[in-house]
Amino acid sequence: MLIESFIKYIRYELNLSAYTVLSYSNDLKQFELYLTGGKGTFDAESVTPGDIRTWMAFLACNGNTARTVRRKLQSLRAFYRYLMKCGKVKTNPADEVEVAKSSKRLPDCVRLGNIDSLFGEEVDETDFVSVRDNLILLMLYTTGIRRSELIGLRDCDVAATELKVCGKRNKDRIVPFGKELETAIAKYRKLRKKAVGDVEYFFVRENGEPLYPTLVYRLAHERLSRVGGCSRYSPHVLRHTFASAMLNDGAQLNSVKELLGHESLAATQVYTHITYRELKTNYEHAHPRAIKKGG
Repeated sequence: MLIESFIKYIRYELNLSAYTVLSYSNDLKQFELYLTGGKGTFDAESVTPGDIRTWMAFLACNGNTARTVRRKLQSLRAFYRYLMKCGKVKTNPADEVEVAKSSKRLPDCVRLGNIDSLFGEEVDETDFVSVRDNLILLMLYTTGIRRSELIGLRDCDVAATELKVCGKRNKDRIVPFGKELETAIAKYRKLRKKAVGDVEYFFVRENGEPLYPTLVYRLAHERLSRVGGCSRYSPHVLRHTFASAMLNDGAQLNSVKELLGHESLAATQVYTHITYRELKTNYEHAHPRAIKKGG
């Protein structure tokens, strides 16, 4: 089946993340369900731009945001590019479809004043899970690595003062860290040795098996929700917070790009808008002439 063939291609040849692969798969199966009503598979060669436009309209009428609709259109475009590469179709009908651009939202960040609250809770240093969970959050915040990269860390990837991270498209990078994280890692390793023995992956569950994405998401969501101040609570918020903090403290944009593992500066530049927003907020609260008072 063409969809399954495409999913294998992006998973094993392009090495896209598990989350991206799942999103593509869900989008394409949803499109197939729309065209066929759940009865068999659709004929990819017979799909027209009109078919795709009516699906876009159907999605919009059923509560999907412009951003979601655009993402689903991108999934179709990528699918048809693959089919053209394989010689299955001659044209890409999704290229002829446009969706209104959604306004760009700035990434959520934990405010500086809330960081101490996030890591200020008492941790039972004899409890493996408590120590591990606190280290997960600390590592996400102090290194800016992605959730998938954290889960994929092997024990040999974690050195005294740096991580060897395998990022998107299997590209490795080195991410340094400071004394606080170094100390927390040493405590965790000692406790992990007692709890589960020798392991391959750095972060493991009580049975010695690697973490899974939902576990990390739930942990970050629960702890960040207690702190508050964001419109969403996910592990990625800590990545955004890392980048924003680095730039606010004077790090060069290109250095932050390398630490985050971005392909281009464009992906990193969004954080300059965050720092400007912070500066503007601070100015409005602190400068006596920032807000004119009514007479």
